[in-house]
Amino acid sequence: MSFERIWHKSYPTEVPREIDFEKITMPEVLARNAKRFPDNVALVYMGKRISYKELDSLVNRFARALKDLGVGKGDKVAMLLPNIPQIVISNYATYRIGAVTAMNNPLYTERELSYQLDDSDAKVLVTLDLLLPRALAIKDQTKIESIITCHINDYLPFPVKQLFPFVKKDMYRKVEVGPGVFEFMDLVRRYPNTPVENEAEWDDVGALLYTGGTTGVSKGAMLTHANLSCNTQQLRTWFYTFKDGEESMLAVFPFFHAAGYTGPQNTTLLMAGADILVPRPEPDIIVDMLRKYRPSIVPGVPTIYVGLLNNEKFRNMDLSFIKMFIAGAAPLSLDTINQLKELTGGSGIVNVYGLTEITPMGTATPVGGKEKPGTVGVPLPSTDLRIVDVETGTKDMPLGEPGEILFKGPQVMKGYYKKPEETAKAVRDGWVYTGDIGFMDEDGYITIVDRKKDMIVAAGYNIFPQEVDEVLFQHPKVLEACTIGVPDEYRGETVKSYIVLKPGESLDKEEVISYCKEKLAAYKVPKIIEFIDELPKSAVGKILRRELKEIDRKKREGNE
Repeated sequence: MSFERIWHKSYPTEVPREIDFEKITMPEVLARNAKRFPDNVALVYMGKRISYKELDSLVNRFARALKDLGVGKGDKVAMLLPNIPQIVISNYATYRIGAVTAMNNPLYTERELSYQLDDSDAKVLVTLDLLLPRALAIKDQTKIESIITCHINDYLPFPVKQLFPFVKKDMYRKVEVGPGVFEFMDLVRRYPNTPVENEAEWDDVGALLYTGGTTGVSKGAMLTHANLSCNTQQLRTWFYTFKDGEESMLAVFPFFHAAGYTGPQNTTLLMAGADILVPRPEPDIIVDMLRKYRPSIVPGVPTIYVGLLNNEKFRNMDLSFIKMFIAGAAPLSLDTINQLKELTGGSGIVNVYGLTEITPMGTATPVGGKEKPGTVGVPLPSTDLRIVDVETGTKDMPLGEPGEILFKGPQVMKGYYKKPEETAKAVRDGWVYTGDIGFMDEDGYITIVDRKKDMIVAAGYNIFPQEVDEVLFQHPKVLEACTIGVPDEYRGETVKSYIVLKPGESLDKEEVISYCKEKLAAYKVPKIIEFIDELPKSAVGKILRRELKEIDRKKREGNE
């Protein structure tokens, strides 16, 4: 390396440069906290409070249910759930019996889900009642043997739970239990609350978290129990001002996403805090939950904060109870930072950055340290970071000069599931090649300037344009298509598709969007469509996405 961990000089004195990691798995952490803080609240769900003792009991019961369904060590249990208590219970029960959690996005279409579920080799699927028809439709395309269904109201307090099916008919579906189909609550009630021996081993894979590839094909990042525990301990060490047993976090990040999985789910549990579950992170819902539960920690993507700052109820609230805002996916703008500080009386603001392949956290703004808007902070303790040349990936770049960002540390994944060639490209000599282009300043702060890959980040979601292109290519009237990310004031980036029609065909934008909605998750659907006579291509006929982005940028600048 051309420099020696210069970021350490930016650390608060309370934060160690290297961590002496405790060799404890996350299910063991839960069992310990159930003894240390039995009556402390672990989960808050729409008014219902579940203590650490109760959560540990539910995990034991569900672990026994999974075992009786034939789930053994190393088997995969797929989750298709929003942020409700069952997702935490299911994840930790799966850990406890030495099985592997495989996370899936409830917004995915049948096409996307069938690929991912099949790829994970999952034997059991835990999902919402509303998603059962979709799960049954694709079951034969996967290795799923049993489907366990959950209702939104399973853990609601009385009398809301009882009234829910009548008042919220569109959010409740009666489940016909039969061969291979079970109800979550029936299974939990069936088994005793007796301790289940922890079978999670330090070097075993504990989770499959999926990330897209440059071709749009999902890859399951194999995260070991060591990865999960170490990255959680790194975050806990970084946020040294938090106190065990006293904090509460608004769980805005979805737990099926790496940021929510390790952040609100595991880190809150490590410090025996309370997770306030947010199934639908909309500004009005978040404002209501802030008022009711007064969390000390609020994470979110920049679009969440922009939405909140445009909400009159949020701006008129007393927000002095918030100790820390944590921003992921992209750095907060200076204007957003200033507005949040003004409203809260100076709460701390931390930007974090990482990727699924590192469980996912790699850098963060030092708590109480220098604020540098536009940066994503410095590497976490026991984490190394390099900036290398884009061409060869071997030459370290000088400070201030952009290159590809590389990470090394105990949070680096074991590899991609069943994809040794992809793993070899992504991880070399222990270093993860992120595909992100950035530079480091003299204080060790990182600024992200571009992406080597063509990934679009819209409202915190990763979108791979090739996947959108492949859907567009299937339209009978489309000759060629090329999708790019364009700046968007609210989403950070939004999806724009350029389309070349077949000779003599006509098509309007609404038809294209409607077609995409049938085949893609809503956040991947192009928001802007532009028809074009021809796309820029190389000498061998390859569509030049980067050149098209440049053409689009100049066009926008010319219209300003």
